[in-house]
Amino acid sequence: MKQTTLNWLGAAALVLGSSAVTGAVVKGVTASPVPSGGEVSMQQASAQAPAQVTAPSGLVDLTGAAESAVESVVYIKVTQTGKTQRVQVQDPFSDFFGDFFGFGGRQPQQREFKQPDRHAAGSGVIISNDGYIVTNNHVVGEADEIEVKLNDNREFKGRIIGCDATTDLALIKIDAKELPAIKIGNSDDLKLGQWVLAVGNPFNLTSTVTAGIVSAKARSLGANGIESFIQTDAAINSGNSGGALVNEKGELVGINAMLYSQTGSYSGYGFAIPTTIMNKVVADLKVYGTVQRAILGVTGTDVSTYIDSEKAKGNEVDLDVTSGVYIDKVSDASAAEEAGLEKGDVVTEIDGKRVGKMSELQEAIAQHRPGDKVCLTYKRGKKEHKVNVTLRNTQGTTKVMEEVDLDQMGVSMKPVSEEEAKALGINYGLTINAIRNGKMKQAGASKGTIILQVNDQKMQTVEDWEEVVKSANQSTDRTLWIKAITPSGRKVSYVIELDE
Repeated sequence: MKQTTLNWLGAAALVLGSSAVTGAVVKGVTASPVPSGGEVSMQQASAQAPAQVTAPSGLVDLTGAAESAVESVVYIKVTQTGKTQRVQVQDPFSDFFGDFFGFGGRQPQQREFKQPDRHAAGSGVIISNDGYIVTNNHVVGEADEIEVKLNDNREFKGRIIGCDATTDLALIKIDAKELPAIKIGNSDDLKLGQWVLAVGNPFNLTSTVTAGIVSAKARSLGANGIESFIQTDAAINSGNSGGALVNEKGELVGINAMLYSQTGSYSGYGFAIPTTIMNKVVADLKVYGTVQRAILGVTGTDVSTYIDSEKAKGNEVDLDVTSGVYIDKVSDASAAEEAGLEKGDVVTEIDGKRVGKMSELQEAIAQHRPGDKVCLTYKRGKKEHKVNVTLRNTQGTTKVMEEVDLDQMGVSMKPVSEEEAKALGINYGLTINAIRNGKMKQAGASKGTIILQVNDQKMQTVEDWEEVVKSANQSTDRTLWIKAITPSGRKVSYVIELDE
């Protein structure tokens, strides 16, 4: 389980990998499956559901919601294969005995060491009856093998459709039909104090249901790039990550992601990613393989936070509003700059919906794609303005961004052998041991070529290659500048444009 320290109400731990909720009596309705192969839509979320049943005591009866939701939550076991590392070793007696017998000291030798495989477990939620499952990126993002166990004990191999570290969401797929898909609800409809259930597999205790209430909405913790968490007084523990947060009707309203705790186990609050963010991420991963992220192009903070910080400096502030998003910086060549936004402006609405803090603005923008237009209401001085903004992608354009898969590079690599390295006078590099039609062959590379550097990063392991391609995919340049050497010792270079 990943863990991050957060300086909030004391030194507490944000634990990625858990979510459950305790205390309530619950009832709702059986969740209907999402249509086969269907995209998660708000129309499904708003489908008519039977009215909740009130128990004689006056408490909301959630037993129906629990019974239906538990069938849609799966147990996920992941394996991360141990990496093989090549290290230099020196025989501690080689110098002594080498000199003693007149052979001279021996040179350091290279040996390979394999780290042990790592295993972890989490939860996931079936969102379509043909096998699409949502979970957390931190559950499956680094997995080499994924095993999925359904509530009826059937087991399947899972494959990753796409991952998004910015929202901590991932989409995986199993080859199965007629699965009990959960019904998708609208997290925007949640109200403070409303009963919710968390379903998952804490501590490998499968099919566990706990309950609590919505404690807060649009909570930001600084753990992810984009976040607007649903906060519950939830008992969340290791293994709940990726599980379902459902309302009293049994509808999915969030994906459980982390806990706030000073101990590493439940003693505080739980946090779930709302379905308003999940729906867009899932749809993009299914269609494009990567999230089409819309960017406004501003940095800022909650108005209340800005006012408090200025008062702490002895400054008086009069923004004419007490809630909203204070813009501290507008990025160059961004959608915000084109629309005329400036430092000191306060965004108060987006498409007519009130925006009280940065997390709410992030959540609203996260539901759009590059090229979409939104209407922003903002304050400048004491005057209110409205402006239409065309959102852009991370590269500053409105085009669809496609993920370049490593398979598209068309090469298989391995660390350069000790003999090759010695003959060429190098001490690192990746040898192309197989090549087919792909971007590397188009650039002029051939079998046997040794890749030394990519974008000024030394290529010592295959993981280095994978990471630099991934980073270039997400950059504004999307170019690989490659330095290499041929088996004959000739130095060569290649330039690969990932957009082409």
